[in-house]
Amino acid sequence: GAVHRCFTVDAGAEITCEANPGTVDQAKFGVLRSLGVNRLSMGVQSFQPAELHFLGRIHSVEDVGQAFATARKAGFDNINLDFIFGLPGQTEASWCDTLERALALAPEHLSLYSLIVEPNTPLFHWVESGSVPEPDEDQAALHYERAMECLAAGGYIQYEVSNWARRTGECRDDETPELASRHNLIYWRNDDYLGIGPGAHSHLRTEEGSVQVERRWGNRKPVPSYGKRMRAGDSVEDFAEEIAPPVGMGETMMLGLRLVREGVPLDRFTALHGRSLSDAFGTEVDRLCGDGLLTVDARRVRLTPRGLMVGNRVFAQFLPDN
Repeated sequence: GAVHRCFTVDAGAEITCEANPGTVDQAKFGVLRSLGVNRLSMGVQSFQPAELHFLGRIHSVEDVGQAFATARKAGFDNINLDFIFGLPGQTEASWCDTLERALALAPEHLSLYSLIVEPNTPLFHWVESGSVPEPDEDQAALHYERAMECLAAGGYIQYEVSNWARRTGECRDDETPELASRHNLIYWRNDDYLGIGPGAHSHLRTEEGSVQVERRWGNRKPVPSYGKRMRAGDSVEDFAEEIAPPVGMGETMMLGLRLVREGVPLDRFTALHGRSLSDAFGTEVDRLCGDGLLTVDARRVRLTPRGLMVGNRVFAQFLPDN
């Protein structure tokens, strides 16, 4: 494809493709393998039929097992499964059953996300009309704690707020496990990345004279519009912005603190922003440490177990207008 024609792709590069358990088969997996895809991420969401129906998923519980087995047969040895907790009507028993079924498949990676009611979605309107109860934050917190206990006992390492990787060997408590999502680590470390294709986003730092400039931009989403502009030689940019230093530093903290083992390395913060973390956020870090939400050592700042449970509250302290 275009990426291979225009770039040198490392032999060991991680190449991930999203997969819907209800629409995949041996032939499709074979095509993906032939194109170099070596990691799959399946949107399972739940192993409970009623919960899948509520979410509007087209696949069944049986489809998941079949899709997973077919992917293994096709040669995929690095598979992530996505799940959602905090669903209306989801019980501790149903959630634990979903987790146990996920562990029985032994995927290399698991991503667990709390249900969020997004504006202008069917769920938003159901909640607004009262036909569906609002997500229960206390119940979601309980489900999150159960997941941490269950997955740790099952041999998975939590390395990010919502992500776990299967243990493959010794891993220090400040190390990111081998099977962590390399793609997403780029975001959480606030590194540079290039997005190619409709709707893709990019983030890049450049040196302009003695000044470092940080920018991000995104491409148009509709495929027909994107293709038409490409053929005409026009820009496919949908938006572009220069990131002010206070915003960039805040994003490094908000994203990096999601990495619960690695946190934000002090030397990395300085390398990215030309300022020490203590100079930029000393007051905020001291206050959060005093509240028992952050911990700092000679190398990094990280969330405490208590801070992990109220992560959004912690992250908000690093917003420029806080």
